[in-house]
Amino acid sequence: MNCETCIILQNEKIAQDTYRMILSTSHSVDMHPGQFVNIKLEGYMLRRPISISKIEDGRFTIVYKTVGDGTKHLSDKKEGETLDVFGPLGHGYPDEIVYDRILIIGGGVGVPPLYELARRCVKQNKHVEVVLGFNTKDAIFYEQEFKDLHIAVTIATMDGSYGIKGTVMDAIEEKHIDIETVCACGPIPMLKAIEQRYHQGFMSFESRMACGMGACMACVAKDKEEADLYHRICKEGPVFPIGKVVL
Repeated sequence: MNCETCIILQNEKIAQDTYRMILSTSHSVDMHPGQFVNIKLEGYMLRRPISISKIEDGRFTIVYKTVGDGTKHLSDKKEGETLDVFGPLGHGYPDEIVYDRILIIGGGVGVPPLYELARRCVKQNKHVEVVLGFNTKDAIFYEQEFKDLHIAVTIATMDGSYGIKGTVMDAIEEKHIDIETVCACGPIPMLKAIEQRYHQGFMSFESRMACGMGACMACVAKDKEEADLYHRICKEGPVFPIGKVVL
């Protein structure tokens, strides 16, 4: 992990309350899908943990929603300004998933880290399909980016304003998607539904974090098998094998 001053190369709105920011970095080689960075903002005590969405030589992309004053402040940042960035942090998805067919499932702000994962799986000649869930049409992002990877993309919206009406699980049933290896990221209710159906793959957890490196023990999840064992979401996670921790 490193702390560096990153230059903002781009910061644009891409959906309802959703922004994409591209930042310079000298540590792109150390970044992996599923990891995150902690961003310091002037006037705020705690850093903001945000998932890494895309990794390129000398730059990386984050996608974030404006859910409070801190992220609203982040959305006002302009090209050429700088940010104090700590990372990469956490334990991401495996560098290579051993299965040949992979179903990627994302919900809302859980979608961004799955994009880099999909890119790498395609490069490894895996068969990849993607199902994304949003509340409404205006909240949808990255549909075309996933399609540009030449993989099948299915969209579900809770209000039925676009794609299949309902949850990602409704969309999977309607499309008769039969892939058994899953990589997912999204809200806890979505992850619980996935865990009931799938037993092979990995899930990334969203959690409130303080230090972002496992020192404060503010973000812990109980192990499913060992009664007294707890895992730090920011350190041992945020990615865990399906069924590893209590949701």
